[in-house]
Amino acid sequence: NPKRLNPVDGEMVGAPDGGWGWIVLLGCFVVTGFSYAFPKAISVYFKELMKDFDCGYSDTAWISSIILAMLYGSGPIASIMVNKFGCRRVMLVGGLLASGGMIIASFTTNIIQLYLTAGVITGLGLALNFQPSLIMLGSYFDKRRPLANGLAAAGSPVFLSALSPLGQLLLNRYGWRGGFLITGGLLLNCCTCGAVMRPLKCKERKVIACSQELKEMLPPEAGQENIVCENNNDKKPSKKKLLDFSVLADLGLIIYIIAKFIVVLGLFVPTILLVNYAKDQGVPDQDAAFLLSIIGFVDIFARPTCGVVAGLKWIRPKMPYFFSLALLFNGLTDVCSATSTDYKGLVIFCVFFGLSYGMVGALQFEVLMGIVGKSGFSSALGLVLLVEAVAVLIGPPSAGYLVDKYKNYELIFYMAGGELITAGIFLALASFFFIRRKKHKDRQQKHHGDVPINIKT
Repeated sequence: NPKRLNPVDGEMVGAPDGGWGWIVLLGCFVVTGFSYAFPKAISVYFKELMKDFDCGYSDTAWISSIILAMLYGSGPIASIMVNKFGCRRVMLVGGLLASGGMIIASFTTNIIQLYLTAGVITGLGLALNFQPSLIMLGSYFDKRRPLANGLAAAGSPVFLSALSPLGQLLLNRYGWRGGFLITGGLLLNCCTCGAVMRPLKCKERKVIACSQELKEMLPPEAGQENIVCENNNDKKPSKKKLLDFSVLADLGLIIYIIAKFIVVLGLFVPTILLVNYAKDQGVPDQDAAFLLSIIGFVDIFARPTCGVVAGLKWIRPKMPYFFSLALLFNGLTDVCSATSTDYKGLVIFCVFFGLSYGMVGALQFEVLMGIVGKSGFSSALGLVLLVEAVAVLIGPPSAGYLVDKYKNYELIFYMAGGELITAGIFLALASFFFIRRKKHKDRQQKHHGDVPINIKT
């Protein structure tokens, strides 16, 4: 295959957007599946944990929130480690941590210990897998990047469809401790995904140079693992900061960060509390767990389809508006389904939620990469996830507190939906005025004979 990489001499015999990139995509698919589906699928154990540890909804919701907070909040740490040691090593360590956290959690005796093991340790391990996998995916794909992001993002619904009923099955057969132990073994597959993240190598010649974007992806130390460029005529590149805060100078990134903070306040609330809500309505345990599988099944088709649509030449330049539409769709789904109490109504909610959630998942990182480009993606992603970590520690526990206090699930759907709608409107309006102002400025500079500035939005 002319597009494959030769691991012996490190010479790339073809361009990215194919070859070993499909294996990298598969690894990213698995990592994304565990990272996003696991914090939701673990909710099938919450009823048993509430009984064993004598705690409420808000207490168990903290487990998912801590996992997601570590996934997001460890972004800067992951960025620094990737830039220092490279993607493959970081992912191998992350896989061991994710697995070890769940194995240790199976021996815990109180809810605080669960927070530290299943929450902090496993969450950190997932974070050290998730971000490097996205960076490697961005290295291997350019023209097909929207499709690659959509396919990788489909890992979340596929794993959600599988992990939720599997968790209920393990719970019924082995109890929550046995379920946690087996899940810890499954998470070792993250190490396999890290192992397939083959460094992207290229050999420069006098006329043909390596892609500058790929060279800037990581600094020299990590570049030895991810991108090796040989050219005796070139000077040694200067070192790059481990975490580049200069990306915050981009107003488009600031708008994106604010919008994502609002989004994360409510995005995960319905899925984390849905199973408990259905069980409280008298739905059998297996059927309640199956609701998450419905979301995941619809999401499977929504993400790749959305990725294909996002790659259309007349859609890609307007990606922030497409993302805003997805946020509005998701928020309206929550609000319109707030009064659903029977199983049929919950199934309908899950279908529309899976569709809208899949759109959000497929577009979020494509929008970010469109704003900062490949060279700034690692640092930007770390900073964005850090901000989102604060939001995810507020959203689900607050929703659980409302349920504990008022015994009314409608409130959490109105709360989550309102936050998504607010974020969608804000992103659309802010992007419109930002883009229009930048275009006007560029026209003025061109009129005066200045060199126009390329603004990514």
